[in-house]
Amino acid sequence: MNLKIQKRLAAQVLGCSQSKIIFDNERLGDIKESITKIDIKNLVKEKAIAKKLENGPSRVRARKIATQKRKGRRTGSGSRKGKATARLDSKEDWINRIRKLRGILKELREKEVLSKEQYTTLYRQAKGGFFRSQRHLKLYINDIVNK
Repeated sequence: MNLKIQKRLAAQVLGCSQSKIIFDNERLGDIKESITKIDIKNLVKEKAIAKKLENGPSRVRARKIATQKRKGRRTGSGSRKGKATARLDSKEDWINRIRKLRGILKELREKEVLSKEQYTTLYRQAKGGFFRSQRHLKLYINDIVNK
């Protein structure tokens, strides 16, 4: 059964290529008899002639990336936008830093590496933001103890 003309007409009616046209196998006799665009339109309404669905973009890679992000991957410097303070609040950063510094000072006071006077001065310096990090505090203490 040669349905080349019907396929061409259906492609024009549906506005797609001929390779996207599908005929219902049970209605092939009706399709063969249709020779005008109006006949084809009626068959499209009756769903004897249809258009293949278009494939959208695959979500496989997107899902894989999403699972990795849920695990905490893909968070390097290249994928970050905004300042560091946008991801970690400056106040939270301060709280974390001062707690670490005060913990170190407390340990050193208990081990009697620092005297009570040295402890209080260093504690106030830490409170005033003198020390940038744990390492800075430890270097400063080594200089004091060695003198």
